[in-house]
Amino acid sequence: MADWRLLKLETHDAFMNMAIDEAVLTARIENRVPNTLRLYCWKPSAVSIGKFQVIENEVQVDNCKKLGVDVVRRITGGGTVYHDAENEITYSVVADKANLETQDIAAVYAKIYAGLVETLRILGITADFNEGNAKTCPNLTVRGRKISGSAQCHKSGVVLQHGTLLLDVNLKRMFTLLRVPWAKTCMEVVNVAKDKITSINDELGRAASMEKVSQAWIEGFQKGLNMKLAAGELTSYERELAQRLCTKKYGTDNWNMQGKDLSER
Repeated sequence: MADWRLLKLETHDAFMNMAIDEAVLTARIENRVPNTLRLYCWKPSAVSIGKFQVIENEVQVDNCKKLGVDVVRRITGGGTVYHDAENEITYSVVADKANLETQDIAAVYAKIYAGLVETLRILGITADFNEGNAKTCPNLTVRGRKISGSAQCHKSGVVLQHGTLLLDVNLKRMFTLLRVPWAKTCMEVVNVAKDKITSINDELGRAASMEKVSQAWIEGFQKGLNMKLAAGELTSYERELAQRLCTKKYGTDNWNMQGKDLSER
């Protein structure tokens, strides 16, 4: 049974959260750290967009500014995601694909999602893995409604997969911030989305605490991925790199608005 590092639940703003994920990826590529599971929250709430998306097509930028919601671009692909400060836990897995015993992207998703399926089972929820398609990343659904989505970045034989798990969901707020081209009003989207999106609280019929969910996550990932998690911290190398990335990349309009990474210049 392999040993992995666990970075326990912490809260940062959007720019530092994305900087830490990239710093851990870089440290793993350089073999400075072991495979890592990280759990985190966002404060303030944020919208993240995929690396290749055009922000004007995806985000109600003015509404985000009015409501104090951060907007950040990820290094992973995938679509636009609203991250609620109170009702979501985000995870990132950074692992050498050789340790996952596959180089196939779909198989990597399936292996990592096996941990999340176990997490939800521990909480009393049965979830199904969906492979996705050319337009949609793999995800988890409960009775046909999405409860978790994710995206990946592959570099030098190492994968970063990060994704969400919804404790609760406010669809009206979500679609006040996200742009849906076919919709004329926010409520038009909400009426469609309520049949396509669910949450832990909706499925359980009661509120689940962050602490209970994060503990189930630890147990579920250990069983689902057949590994042992040992609590750890970011190394000084990762902290320094994350701070530099936060300042020179993720905190800049060049990256977030235009997708231009000037951090190495």
